[in-house]
Amino acid sequence: MRDLGVGFGYLLKGQRWVVRHGRQYGFGLLPGLITLVLYAAALVALAVWGEDAVTWATPFADDWSSPWQGLFRGLLTAVLFALGLLLAVLTFTAVTLLVGQPFYENLSEKADADVSPDGTAPRSALPLWRELWISARDSLRILVRAALWGVLLFGLGFLPFVGQTVVPVLGFFVTGFFLTEELAAVALQRRGVDLRTRLTLLRSRKTLVWGFGTPLGLAFLVPFVAVFLMPGAVAGATFLARDLLGEESAAGASAATAGLPDTKDVSR
Repeated sequence: MRDLGVGFGYLLKGQRWVVRHGRQYGFGLLPGLITLVLYAAALVALAVWGEDAVTWATPFADDWSSPWQGLFRGLLTAVLFALGLLLAVLTFTAVTLLVGQPFYENLSEKADADVSPDGTAPRSALPLWRELWISARDSLRILVRAALWGVLLFGLGFLPFVGQTVVPVLGFFVTGFFLTEELAAVALQRRGVDLRTRLTLLRSRKTLVWGFGTPLGLAFLVPFVAVFLMPGAVAGATFLARDLLGEESAAGASAATAGLPDTKDVSR
Protein backbone atom coordinates (compact mmCIF):
# COMPACT_ATOMS: atom_id res chain seq x y z
CA MET A 1 0.00 0.00 0.00
CA ARG A 2 2.99 2.29 0.46
CA ASP A 3 3.28 2.49 -3.33
CA LEU A 4 -0.05 4.37 -3.46
CA GLY A 5 1.56 7.27 -1.60
CA VAL A 6 4.74 7.02 -3.66
CA GLY A 7 2.74 7.19 -6.90
CA PHE A 8 0.80 10.22 -5.71
CA GLY A 9 4.10 11.76 -4.63
CA TYR A 10 5.43 11.49 -8.19
CA LEU A 11 2.33 13.27 -9.44
CA LEU A 12 2.94 16.15 -7.01
CA LYS A 13 6.66 16.19 -7.76
CA GLY A 14 5.96 16.52 -11.46
CA GLN A 15 3.69 19.51 -10.88
CA ARG A 16 6.33 21.16 -8.70
CA TRP A 17 8.97 20.55 -11.35
CA VAL A 18 7.04 22.38 -14.09
CA VAL A 19 6.32 25.27 -11.72
CA ARG A 20 10.08 25.70 -11.34
CA HIS A 21 10.54 25.47 -15.12
CA GLY A 22 8.03 28.02 -16.36
CA ARG A 23 9.06 27.96 -20.02
CA GLN A 24 8.56 24.20 -20.28
CA TYR A 25 5.19 24.58 -18.60
CA GLY A 26 4.07 27.28 -21.05
CA PHE A 27 4.94 25.23 -24.12
CA GLY A 28 3.33 22.16 -22.56
CA LEU A 29 -0.04 23.91 -22.29
CA LEU A 30 -0.50 24.39 -26.05
CA PRO A 31 -1.28 20.77 -27.09
CA GLY A 32 -3.77 20.39 -24.24
CA LEU A 33 -5.63 23.54 -25.24
CA ILE A 34 -5.98 22.35 -28.84
CA THR A 35 -7.20 18.91 -27.77
CA LEU A 36 -9.58 20.37 -25.19
CA VAL A 37 -11.38 22.43 -27.85
CA LEU A 38 -11.84 19.34 -30.03
CA TYR A 39 -13.11 17.18 -27.17
CA ALA A 40 -15.42 19.86 -25.84
CA ALA A 41 -17.06 20.15 -29.26
CA ALA A 42 -17.51 16.36 -29.41
CA LEU A 43 -19.08 16.17 -25.92
CA VAL A 44 -21.41 19.09 -26.64
CA ALA A 45 -22.55 17.30 -29.80
CA LEU A 46 -23.14 14.12 -27.77
CA ALA A 47 -25.17 16.06 -25.20
CA VAL A 48 -27.28 17.74 -27.89
CA TRP A 49 -27.92 14.76 -30.16
CA GLY A 50 -27.42 11.87 -27.74
CA GLU A 51 -31.14 11.55 -27.01
CA ASP A 52 -31.93 11.44 -30.74
CA ALA A 53 -29.33 8.71 -31.20
CA VAL A 54 -30.83 6.64 -28.37
CA THR A 55 -34.35 7.08 -29.82
CA TRP A 56 -33.12 5.91 -33.22
CA ALA A 57 -31.35 2.90 -31.67
CA THR A 58 -34.39 1.77 -29.61
CA PRO A 59 -37.37 1.60 -32.02
CA PHE A 60 -38.79 -1.28 -29.97
CA ALA A 61 -39.60 1.21 -27.19
CA ASP A 62 -41.75 3.46 -29.42
CA ASP A 63 -44.96 1.85 -28.22
CA TRP A 64 -44.09 1.76 -24.53
CA SER A 65 -46.40 3.61 -22.22
CA SER A 66 -45.40 6.59 -20.10
CA PRO A 67 -43.33 6.92 -17.96
CA TRP A 68 -41.38 3.74 -18.89
CA GLN A 69 -40.36 4.91 -22.33
CA GLY A 70 -38.96 8.19 -21.01
CA LEU A 71 -37.22 6.55 -18.07
CA PHE A 72 -35.64 3.85 -20.23
CA ARG A 73 -34.39 6.21 -22.92
CA GLY A 74 -33.34 8.81 -20.37
CA LEU A 75 -31.23 6.21 -18.57
CA LEU A 76 -29.62 5.08 -21.83
CA THR A 77 -28.90 8.68 -22.79
CA ALA A 78 -27.22 9.31 -19.43
CA VAL A 79 -25.20 6.10 -19.71
CA LEU A 80 -24.19 6.99 -23.27
CA PHE A 81 -22.94 10.40 -22.18
CA ALA A 82 -21.12 8.85 -19.18
CA LEU A 83 -19.44 6.35 -21.51
CA GLY A 84 -18.46 9.18 -23.86
CA LEU A 85 -17.01 11.10 -20.92
CA LEU A 86 -15.07 8.04 -19.76
CA LEU A 87 -13.64 7.49 -23.25
CA ALA A 88 -12.78 11.19 -23.45
CA VAL A 89 -10.79 10.93 -20.22
CA LEU A 90 -9.11 7.72 -21.38
CA THR A 91 -8.16 9.07 -24.80
CA PHE A 92 -7.47 12.73 -23.95
CA THR A 93 -3.94 11.97 -22.82
CA ALA A 94 -3.13 9.87 -25.89
CA VAL A 95 -4.42 12.48 -28.32
CA THR A 96 -2.74 15.35 -26.45
CA LEU A 97 0.58 13.50 -26.35
CA LEU A 98 0.31 12.77 -30.06
CA VAL A 99 -0.49 16.41 -30.88
CA GLY A 100 2.28 17.67 -28.60
CA GLN A 101 4.87 14.93 -29.14
CA PRO A 102 7.85 17.31 -29.69
CA PHE A 103 6.87 19.50 -26.70
CA TYR A 104 6.38 16.63 -24.26
CA GLU A 105 9.42 14.71 -25.49
CA ASN A 106 11.58 17.74 -24.76
CA LEU A 107 9.92 18.32 -21.38
CA SER A 108 10.34 14.67 -20.35
CA GLU A 109 13.98 14.66 -21.42
CA LYS A 110 14.74 17.76 -19.36
CA ALA A 111 12.96 16.34 -16.29
CA ASP A 112 14.88 13.09 -16.80
CA ALA A 113 18.23 14.84 -16.94
CA ASP A 114 17.35 17.01 -13.94
CA VAL A 115 17.16 14.00 -11.60
CA SER A 116 19.82 11.89 -13.29
CA PRO A 117 23.03 11.50 -11.27
CA ASP A 118 25.16 12.39 -14.31
CA GLY A 119 22.82 15.12 -15.58
CA THR A 120 22.00 13.30 -18.82
CA ALA A 121 18.88 11.61 -20.18
CA PRO A 122 18.41 8.74 -22.65
CA ARG A 123 17.69 9.89 -26.19
CA SER A 124 15.95 8.07 -28.97
CA ALA A 125 17.92 7.48 -32.14
CA LEU A 126 14.73 7.29 -34.20
CA PRO A 127 13.59 10.16 -36.46
CA LEU A 128 10.54 12.19 -35.38
CA TRP A 129 8.22 10.62 -37.96
CA ARG A 130 9.11 7.16 -36.65
CA GLU A 131 8.51 8.26 -33.06
CA LEU A 132 5.10 9.66 -34.04
CA TRP A 133 4.19 6.45 -35.85
CA ILE A 134 5.12 4.25 -32.88
CA SER A 135 3.28 6.57 -30.49
CA ALA A 136 0.13 6.58 -32.65
CA ARG A 137 0.22 2.80 -33.12
CA ASP A 138 0.69 2.09 -29.41
CA SER A 139 -1.98 4.63 -28.47
CA LEU A 140 -4.44 2.87 -30.77
CA ARG A 141 -3.65 -0.45 -29.09
CA ILE A 142 -4.20 1.10 -25.68
CA LEU A 143 -7.45 2.68 -26.91
CA VAL A 144 -8.73 -0.74 -27.99
CA ARG A 145 -7.94 -2.16 -24.56
CA ALA A 146 -9.56 0.83 -22.85
CA ALA A 147 -12.64 0.53 -25.09
CA LEU A 148 -13.04 -3.14 -24.16
CA TRP A 149 -12.92 -2.19 -20.49
CA GLY A 150 -15.39 0.62 -21.20
CA VAL A 151 -17.86 -1.78 -22.86
CA LEU A 152 -17.52 -4.22 -19.95
CA LEU A 153 -18.10 -1.50 -17.37
CA PHE A 154 -20.98 -0.14 -19.45
CA GLY A 155 -22.69 -3.54 -19.28
CA LEU A 156 -21.99 -3.93 -15.55
CA GLY A 157 -23.47 -0.50 -15.00
CA PHE A 158 -26.96 -1.97 -15.44
CA LEU A 159 -26.56 -4.26 -12.41
CA PRO A 160 -28.60 -3.03 -9.43
CA PHE A 161 -26.55 -1.32 -6.71
CA VAL A 162 -23.23 -2.68 -8.06
CA GLY A 163 -23.61 -0.60 -11.22
CA GLN A 164 -24.00 2.59 -9.19
CA THR A 165 -21.29 1.94 -6.58
CA VAL A 166 -18.58 -0.58 -7.46
CA VAL A 167 -18.49 -0.01 -11.24
CA PRO A 168 -17.67 3.74 -11.08
CA VAL A 169 -14.81 3.01 -8.68
CA LEU A 170 -13.46 0.30 -10.99
CA GLY A 171 -13.79 2.76 -13.85
CA PHE A 172 -11.52 5.27 -12.15
CA PHE A 173 -8.87 2.63 -11.42
CA VAL A 174 -8.96 1.46 -15.05
CA THR A 175 -8.71 5.07 -16.19
CA GLY A 176 -5.76 5.67 -13.85
CA PHE A 177 -3.88 2.66 -15.18
CA PHE A 178 -4.23 3.61 -18.84
CA LEU A 179 -3.51 7.28 -18.15
CA THR A 180 -0.27 6.33 -16.46
CA GLU A 181 0.70 4.05 -19.34
CA GLU A 182 0.23 6.82 -21.89
CA LEU A 183 2.17 9.34 -19.84
CA ALA A 184 5.02 7.02 -18.86
CA ALA A 185 5.33 5.91 -22.48
CA VAL A 186 7.03 9.22 -23.32
CA ALA A 187 10.04 8.34 -21.15
CA LEU A 188 9.92 4.58 -21.66
CA GLN A 189 9.63 4.75 -25.44
CA ARG A 190 12.70 6.99 -25.51
CA ARG A 191 14.52 4.11 -23.77
CA GLY A 192 13.34 1.61 -26.38
CA VAL A 193 10.82 -0.11 -24.08
CA ASP A 194 8.04 -1.56 -26.23
CA LEU A 195 4.33 -1.59 -25.35
CA ARG A 196 4.21 -5.18 -24.08
CA THR A 197 7.14 -4.60 -21.75
CA ARG A 198 5.63 -1.31 -20.55
CA LEU A 199 2.39 -3.03 -19.63
CA THR A 200 4.29 -5.76 -17.80
CA LEU A 201 6.20 -3.14 -15.80
CA LEU A 202 3.02 -1.29 -14.89
CA ARG A 203 1.18 -4.46 -13.86
CA SER A 204 4.07 -5.39 -11.57
CA ARG A 205 3.50 -2.19 -9.56
CA LYS A 206 -0.27 -1.65 -9.82
CA THR A 207 -0.59 0.28 -6.57
CA LEU A 208 2.17 2.67 -7.66
CA VAL A 209 0.35 3.19 -10.97
CA TRP A 210 -3.03 3.69 -9.29
CA GLY A 211 -1.54 6.15 -6.81
CA PHE A 212 -0.32 8.24 -9.72
CA GLY A 213 -3.05 7.79 -12.32
CA THR A 214 -6.32 7.49 -10.38
CA PRO A 215 -6.25 10.94 -8.72
CA LEU A 216 -5.08 12.36 -12.05
CA GLY A 217 -8.06 10.75 -13.79
CA LEU A 218 -10.42 12.21 -11.19
CA ALA A 219 -8.86 15.66 -11.66
CA PHE A 220 -9.22 15.35 -15.44
CA LEU A 221 -13.01 15.19 -15.02
CA VAL A 222 -12.99 18.86 -14.03
CA PRO A 223 -13.15 21.11 -17.12
CA PHE A 224 -9.82 22.71 -18.12
CA VAL A 225 -7.90 20.99 -15.30
CA ALA A 226 -6.42 18.40 -17.68
CA VAL A 227 -4.83 21.14 -19.77
CA PHE A 228 -3.01 22.68 -16.80
CA LEU A 229 -1.96 19.38 -15.23
CA MET A 230 -0.66 17.69 -18.40
CA PRO A 231 2.87 19.19 -18.39
CA GLY A 232 3.41 18.25 -14.75
CA ALA A 233 1.85 14.83 -15.35
CA VAL A 234 4.41 14.14 -18.09
CA ALA A 235 7.25 15.17 -15.78
CA GLY A 236 5.85 13.09 -12.90
CA ALA A 237 5.40 10.05 -15.16
CA THR A 238 9.05 10.41 -16.19
CA PHE A 239 10.11 10.15 -12.53
CA LEU A 240 7.75 7.18 -12.12
CA ALA A 241 9.27 5.49 -15.19
CA ARG A 242 12.74 5.80 -13.67
CA ASP A 243 11.41 4.11 -10.53
CA LEU A 244 9.84 1.27 -12.54
CA LEU A 245 13.17 0.61 -14.25
CA GLY A 246 15.13 0.86 -11.00
CA GLU A 247 17.21 3.80 -12.21
CA GLU A 248 19.00 5.86 -9.58
CA SER A 249 18.17 9.52 -9.14
CA ALA A 250 20.37 12.37 -8.00
CA ALA A 251 20.92 12.51 -4.24
CA GLY A 252 17.81 13.69 -2.48
CA ALA A 253 15.68 13.85 -5.64
CA SER A 254 13.45 10.98 -4.67
CA ALA A 255 13.23 12.17 -1.08
CA ALA A 256 11.74 15.41 -2.35
CA THR A 257 8.70 13.49 -3.55
CA ALA A 258 6.04 14.89 -1.23
CA GLY A 259 8.28 14.41 1.79
CA LEU A 260 8.58 10.67 1.18
CA PRO A 261 11.79 8.70 1.74
CA ASP A 262 13.92 7.77 -1.26
CA THR A 263 11.93 5.32 -3.39
CA LYS A 264 14.74 3.79 -5.41
CA ASP A 265 14.89 0.85 -3.02
CA VAL A 266 11.27 -0.10 -3.70
CA SER A 267 11.57 -0.29 -7.47
CA ARG A 268 10.64 -3.94 -7.38
